[in-house]
Amino acid sequence: MTERQQKGCELFVSGYTCSQSVLLAFSDLTGLDETVGGKLSGVFGGGMGGLRSVCGAVTGAFMVMGLLYGFSAPCDNAEKTLVYSRVREVAARFEQQHGTLICKELLADLPGKLSADPSVRDNEYYQVRPCAMLVADAIGIVEAYLTENPVK
Repeated sequence: MTERQQKGCELFVSGYTCSQSVLLAFSDLTGLDETVGGKLSGVFGGGMGGLRSVCGAVTGAFMVMGLLYGFSAPCDNAEKTLVYSRVREVAARFEQQHGTLICKELLADLPGKLSADPSVRDNEYYQVRPCAMLVADAIGIVEAYLTENPVK
């Protein structure tokens, strides 16, 4: 496990959402303030605000990609196309590794019904959920992508 992956797992175990944990693990590269980054990414935990849609770790990875490779000109279709292709590549790598990007599918083996409300973070929570591993994997995928495609 890389230092950045370790940092992301530590953030998750300390109570941050999966999305926050991935985004904040890259704060040294993105320059994003922890408070702003936490507020921005917090709503994507639990698969988009508890909707169990796209995994928050994946969403955090997408935010990192946007901050490092993103575009700001609304009509620059060439840049938009390039960024979208980068995000699809990261998504494909995560999906190849886990079979899906969808939170409820990634958590399908958990006992009981998934709630839209945040779960109590206790020892049992961390023992049964794969989320810390998903955070580490999302970070590893972005790290590999950055190595292969250095930010200019």
